[in-house]
Amino acid sequence: MESIKLSVVVPCYNEKDNIPLILERFSGSIGNRLIEVILVDNGSTDGSDVVLDVLIPKYPFARRVTVPVNKGYGYGIVTGLKTATGDYIGWTHADMQTDPNDVSRAYDKIADLVNEGLKEVYIKGNRKKRPLIDQFFTLGMSLYETLYLKMPLWDINAQPNIFPRVFFESLMTCPDDFSLDLYMYYKAKKKKLPLQRIDVRFTQRIHGQSKWNDETFKSKWKFIKRTLEFSKHLKNKLDE
Repeated sequence: MESIKLSVVVPCYNEKDNIPLILERFSGSIGNRLIEVILVDNGSTDGSDVVLDVLIPKYPFARRVTVPVNKGYGYGIVTGLKTATGDYIGWTHADMQTDPNDVSRAYDKIADLVNEGLKEVYIKGNRKKRPLIDQFFTLGMSLYETLYLKMPLWDINAQPNIFPRVFFESLMTCPDDFSLDLYMYYKAKKKKLPLQRIDVRFTQRIHGQSKWNDETFKSKWKFIKRTLEFSKHLKNKLDE
């Protein structure tokens, strides 16, 4: 059997209503691409485990990893990444605000770049057509992190994040919280891993409520404050 070329982790925390949509969307977009989808049940309490038990056997490209107790967004993703078998690995969100088809587009982008002679690359989304308030917060956070960490950083939380497995294996430690996006992005640039962006749409959730962000100013500001705190804690770790 051919080796899997891309493994993508989808962390699921109380996403029982979105899991069927995720799997169907991946099923319709993967085609003959060598993509493995790892759904991480990240300590869900809403019956996501039952939904996964029923659905996973129906999708040959998918498998599950279970984290009994939620220890954070980053912890769930990293747990899944450690089981990944692809030459390239990464993650995207489970809330259907990010299109699973973006993973297939990332796969095609990597294939094209490899054919052109680029052996390693970091693929990251570039969110388009977002509300002005979201663009405002993204600009503010990007400027802050760029100045604070002394490195150009833009649209830090855009999905998907795809990179060579050897890059992940070279990292000593990874954060367990929402700073994982920032950490991986920074480390990739620090190691001079070529960065390629793909334009993506970031849409409204279909089911459930965001665990980290919603449309209210208060919620967005809370997330920004937490990210700033994460940055302070990470600053010493980032140069390890």
